[in-house]
Amino acid sequence: MRVLIVEDEAKMAGLIRHGLEREGMAVDVTGNGEDALWKAEAVDYDAILLDLMLPGIDGLEVCRRLREAGVWSPILMLTARDAVRDRVAGLDRGADDYLTKPFSYAELLARLRALVRRGRPERPAELQVGSLRLDPATRQTWRDGKEIELSAKEFALLEIFMRQPGQILSRFQLLEHAWDYEYENRSNIVDSYVRFLREKIDRPFGIESIETVRGAGYRLREDGGQ
Repeated sequence: MRVLIVEDEAKMAGLIRHGLEREGMAVDVTGNGEDALWKAEAVDYDAILLDLMLPGIDGLEVCRRLREAGVWSPILMLTARDAVRDRVAGLDRGADDYLTKPFSYAELLARLRALVRRGRPERPAELQVGSLRLDPATRQTWRDGKEIELSAKEFALLEIFMRQPGQILSRFQLLEHAWDYEYENRSNIVDSYVRFLREKIDRPFGIESIETVRGAGYRLREDGGQ
């Protein structure tokens, strides 16, 4: 079992390294995000211990770039931040588990073993409809190879359309899948966000991919508007 430790605190990195080596693991250590990126892409690690607060490129960005590059080694994120939003941010970038400092070595080892037993996650497949492409893992969208910046809600709405191209989706279906229960069944919310999407994924490219079906809802053309 080969593990990469990405930790800029030399003392902590050394303690973790010696502990894992006593367990018979092969361990590599780096203290910055830049080195972590090239090491993780060059070596097929069984697991990566990734500190959130790193000099230069931080742990969140390292995690995002690794997943974008197709590196799917299990990642256990280590951090002194214990706020829920920080844990959520790490998991949303592709981390598999989260451990808050200070932690016990026994718990670190148990979580690491659990990750390895679970195996590396499969990379979520990209969705493509015509020249429109969406990656659920990195939350990126492209049209004709050009990246399009979408808000979280715009992305969620587009993902629903792209998972069901050619199908008519009612405003209620779109509300149900992209909004929480705090929203009432108000069609103007959906209409507004469909308009926002059209302004970003269609009009700049001279394309009409999202069709309005009178009395029924909306539909993403199967050819993506080509």
